Amino acid sequence: MRERLLSVGDDYWIEDGAGNRVFLVDGKALRFRDTWILKDAGGADVAEINERKLTVRDKMTIDLGGRSAHVTKRIVGIRDHFKVDVDGESDLKVHGNIVDHEYEIERDGDQVAEVSKKWFRVRDTYGVEIAEGVDPVLILAVTVAVDAMTRDVG
Repeated sequence: MRERLLSVGDDYWIEDGAGNRVFLVDGKALRFRDTWILKDAGGADVAEINERKLTVRDKMTIDLGGRSAHVTKRIVGIRDHFKVDVDGESDLKVHGNIVDHEYEIERDGDQVAEVSKKWFRVRDTYGVEIAEGVDPVLILAVTVAVDAMTRDVG
């Protein structure tokens, strides 16, 4: 994932390993709540990520077109952890060094994705490696939500 440093509404492209633009994260600025639309390379909406304002804990909702997921921030010790309740599927757990983009996403104790900056030398760029058979749209939408929730902490 690579973010443009001065983009209105936090728009950025997600590229595959070959550098092809695969998904666009379209940040919707100037709304009551923060919203990001995940679009495929053809411009079709594949997920909508919404911040829930006025909640006791940080929470975001992901609409995956017929199913949804809810990302909740949990403070455990000195590190942030995130729980992802996914409709009709086992929940996900996000843990590691979230702020530095060095973390794992697990389902039922098995790692389903890894997020890391160590593969890149470019500022504001990090990789998301997704296990085979795991929904990439869900994982990328969760990554966008976690990134947004972590940036708000600063």
